[in-house]
Amino acid sequence: MKHLALLLALTASTFTAMGATMPTGADNFYRSDDVTIEKVSFKNQYHMEVVGSLVRPTYPAATTGNLPAVIVGHPMGAVKEQSSLLYAQKLAEHGFVTLAIDLPFWGESAGEPRNLVAPEMYSEAFSAAVDYLGTRDFVDRSRIGVLGICGSGSFAISAAKLDPRLRAIATVSMYDMGAVTRHGLGNSVSLQQRKDLLAKAAEQRYAEFTTGQGVFLDYLPVKLPADADPVTREFWAFYRTPRGISIPQGRTLETTQNRMLTSEVRFMNFYPFTDIETISPRPLLFIAGDKAHSLEFSQQAYALAGQPKELYLVPGAGHVDLYDRVDLIPFDKLVAFFTQTLAGT
Repeated sequence: MKHLALLLALTASTFTAMGATMPTGADNFYRSDDVTIEKVSFKNQYHMEVVGSLVRPTYPAATTGNLPAVIVGHPMGAVKEQSSLLYAQKLAEHGFVTLAIDLPFWGESAGEPRNLVAPEMYSEAFSAAVDYLGTRDFVDRSRIGVLGICGSGSFAISAAKLDPRLRAIATVSMYDMGAVTRHGLGNSVSLQQRKDLLAKAAEQRYAEFTTGQGVFLDYLPVKLPADADPVTREFWAFYRTPRGISIPQGRTLETTQNRMLTSEVRFMNFYPFTDIETISPRPLLFIAGDKAHSLEFSQQAYALAGQPKELYLVPGAGHVDLYDRVDLIPFDKLVAFFTQTLAGT
């Protein structure tokens, strides 16, 4: 704990030294007085334990009858305490049972090695969450939806293509983790660069097989480099400052977010938007900031999806703004969407 306190203090001073300030409305660690939060766990089809925070409304009308439920997935490389638990509480305040999950290999969920990239298992976690919620006596199993933030938007879509029990699908600041790994933002990665990365990862597997030690890609260093690009700065201001730091037990700040090269390349074979139109007639809502560097992915998914669908742009918002800035996040839009789509018969 002493080490963590010192680390947080150093990070805060670094944040101040770079001339940054806490954004208006940032409230990642929001705690509602109108909900209860319970730690729960359940098995996926790989017999791995998935851990989540089950959030339930506490007002009297919510204590009887079966309620609609929404599963909330965290940003890629994050944990449930980063962004997804904020959304889970805000939705629960409006009468939904919500479940913010840690994806396998992340947070409190099972899986070794830690921080492993395994998109099929990520998608399976959402179906396992449906298994869990649909067997609770306080949940109406015919009214379960899903909300995926950042990378979890693509995992939720992947899950929904296979699992019709997910009746309504919403994404916020979505990243297509397959496309961004293959092509980069704005198609900035060439085919040769992609092949070179695959060759490097394949060669690295020999070293991992021999030594058992993986090489982590330092996407997000603890100290922000002076020449950091704008996207790195945006993520750093959340994940490496008191605004959003959350370190799972047994991990260090340095090892949060970052992944191994040899598993990162698995995303190159991940195509969540292929056959997205088959989700229809279940409704899809894509929410993104109109200034977000990731906007292209919500636009692509919207163009390919069947009806009913909606692309909702938040004026003036960037990608990370919609992680925690309660002054910008359109909670009313999400509440209206899930209220209408999970209304039942």
